[in-house]
Amino acid sequence: MPIKAVSAGMEGFDLFKRVMVAVVCIPLIFVVFYLLPPICLPIAVSVLSMIALHEVLWSTGFVKNAYISTLSIILSGVVPFWVYIGQGMRSALVGIFAYFLLIFVVAISSHYTVTLEKMGGSFFFAMLIPYFLSTFVRLNTLEKGKYLILIPLVAAFASDAFALFAGMAFGKHKLAPELSPKKTVEGAIGGLAGAVVLCLVYGAVLQFGFDQQVSYIRFAIYGFLGSIVSQIGDLSFSYIKRQYGLKDFGNIFPGHGGVLDRFDSVIFCAPLMEILIRFLPAVW
Repeated sequence: MPIKAVSAGMEGFDLFKRVMVAVVCIPLIFVVFYLLPPICLPIAVSVLSMIALHEVLWSTGFVKNAYISTLSIILSGVVPFWVYIGQGMRSALVGIFAYFLLIFVVAISSHYTVTLEKMGGSFFFAMLIPYFLSTFVRLNTLEKGKYLILIPLVAAFASDAFALFAGMAFGKHKLAPELSPKKTVEGAIGGLAGAVVLCLVYGAVLQFGFDQQVSYIRFAIYGFLGSIVSQIGDLSFSYIKRQYGLKDFGNIFPGHGGVLDRFDSVIFCAPLMEILIRFLPAVW
């Protein structure tokens, strides 16, 4: 069988797996967002954050000390609950103090095998990933939260999907071949256009389906900027993978990889959408 035919067949199979993951996961997202008790949202974010941190620390081999990784994973798991209970820095102060106290105890007893670079990198990802994903917890507390909480996913996932389809159909010029060989300029443009269109469609759904006042110009801005940062997020985690010679961070989601492979764009897009929603609201 010709190599091109085999390659096309593999791409088609990967696309099928991606679609099936979406078919399963999208209803689960709606269940967590709208049907389960509010406490289930930070629980879901916590679980995703801990898995993602495990992936970035262990898949890369960045941290091989079990105590450091365990402490960091626990820290990432409690961050969404700090956001949920909304007690400012009081609970965070206790948690971060305990984390640094214990992590330095481990470092002191490690005979210099745990470096400052490892400790700093572990803390960086243990805070960044869950705090950015906790955007959904924060949005859920707003007055229009049930309408706003989907916006980061609409922008990020639309950008991902349309970039994939546009790249497969029209891709010729490589976007960042050293980081992600399959990404193309045409795909990036398709992702940008798709995110704008889907955000406008979502605005129309809110207006005509739920009687909300919306700004289509601002929804277009959400899609445009959301797609840009989503693609930067995707390339950023590709940068990490290439440094460590990885294809994927994990294999939880067939056709996608691990949690980080699926949510890399969301990690960047979600906080930007929160900022825009707060300072440039498109729904009122």
